[in-house]
Amino acid sequence: MIKQAGRLRTQATTRLIEIQMNTKVTDIKSKRRKVRKPSEPDLDRIAQGVRLILEGMGEDPNREGLRETPRRVAEMYAELTAGMREDPSEHVVPLSGDKHDEMVIVKDIAIASLCEHHLAPFVGKCHIAYIQKNGIIEGVSKLARLAETFARRLQLQERLTSQIANTLFDLLQPLGVMVVVEAEHTCMTLRGVKKSGAMTVTSAVLGGFRKDPRTRAEAMALITGRG
Repeated sequence: MIKQAGRLRTQATTRLIEIQMNTKVTDIKSKRRKVRKPSEPDLDRIAQGVRLILEGMGEDPNREGLRETPRRVAEMYAELTAGMREDPSEHVVPLSGDKHDEMVIVKDIAIASLCEHHLAPFVGKCHIAYIQKNGIIEGVSKLARLAETFARRLQLQERLTSQIANTLFDLLQPLGVMVVVEAEHTCMTLRGVKKSGAMTVTSAVLGGFRKDPRTRAEAMALITGRG
């Protein structure tokens, strides 16, 4: 009886440990997935708004050239804000690689976003640099996906830059991250001061890039081609 009771206690303890381990794994997965995504865009409602804009301009939304415009614009805005309905963390997939303590840079990632102040596009390039830690790397195509996800939203360039850098730094846990975004804002080039060709440059610098000026300067030189 004593031996049987001991076996039962051992089995119960083992089962409890298994449950606790499974619970921890499930918790980690659920935390990664628990990102609140906006509902799908209401194309009909957007189209109604576009019709009101056309009417406000003094146009006739029912004339032949404009009949399909509200729907086309609605579909365009749904496409340009698709990143609002994506989880950026899905694009940070740590991979085991050879130990390489030098920096990795992906340059000239084309981005297009919508300025939330005027709903006017800003278009440019994103450059991402990081220094891996413990041989953990990120697929280069995933870096482009990460930038695209944050760009396809109503954005500010400063926030876009920080979001890319912070997400990569938090989830990949490299020694350092640097993100530089160069963009031309149509709300500045087509209206207001109308300065065509003016570029806005923003950067976010984390970890080793922030602490070591030489590493930061090397990354900037490689990004700008002035090294």
